[in-house]
Amino acid sequence: MLSIIIVNYKNPPLLRLCLKTLGQNLAPSFEKEIIVVDSASSAETRNLISEEFPEAKLLPFAENIGYTRGVNEGIKASWGELALILNPDIVILPNSVEKMAGLLERRPDIGLLGPQLLNFDGSPQSSCFRFYSPAIILYRRSFLGRLPFAKKALARFLMNDSDLTKETAVEWLMGSAIMFRKAAQREVGPMDERFFLYMSDVDWAKRFWKAGHKVVYFPEAKMYHYHRRVSKGKFGIFDLLTKKETRWHLKDSVKYFNKHGWR
Repeated sequence: MLSIIIVNYKNPPLLRLCLKTLGQNLAPSFEKEIIVVDSASSAETRNLISEEFPEAKLLPFAENIGYTRGVNEGIKASWGELALILNPDIVILPNSVEKMAGLLERRPDIGLLGPQLLNFDGSPQSSCFRFYSPAIILYRRSFLGRLPFAKKALARFLMNDSDLTKETAVEWLMGSAIMFRKAAQREVGPMDERFFLYMSDVDWAKRFWKAGHKVVYFPEAKMYHYHRRVSKGKFGIFDLLTKKETRWHLKDSVKYFNKHGWR
């Protein structure tokens, strides 16, 4: 059985679309459970689940527990030997989930698996990467990113030198849509809750690799993603002054480099 865990925060319209397309695009015979972890839970979301999607299990939390703890709470409540973590801004396409589950069942060497994420115009998004360095954080958040040496480093970070039309082992996957085998996850452990919203997917992938489990990008499986870089505003490093998401991202980045090293 596959456990589908959706980590939601104040987003009933996109959650409705995500759940609706799960019902439409997953084969009825595909054995699954759906768990919605709802941070800062609202009556609107609770009514949405009870009235429109009663087959889903709701885990409501009064406070914003963040992405990382949300994933861990969903895993603890799940029963499947495979699990798929989704953000509510994901729309699955037909056969995408089945293809991912089939690959994990055939390939016990894979621990974490990610689909190709698409914009709604069909163009591909960047969703697999090489590991961060402090310089990459700086380049992505300042004017330095426009300089030639920084552009080269950012292209490597985004894996522009790889053929991403094929199944590819990658360093880490965006946590918006990731599937894993529970047996591997139990060996690796839960996500590190020192990270509130960001970097826990990067840290987790690094730990999967260290435990001997591959992290793989699988473009045969495709999903739409309404992606907004909420931590990135208009003012570069000065977004620290205006956006809490920017502050969360940089705080989690510091925790990540303190854990794994600054080189």
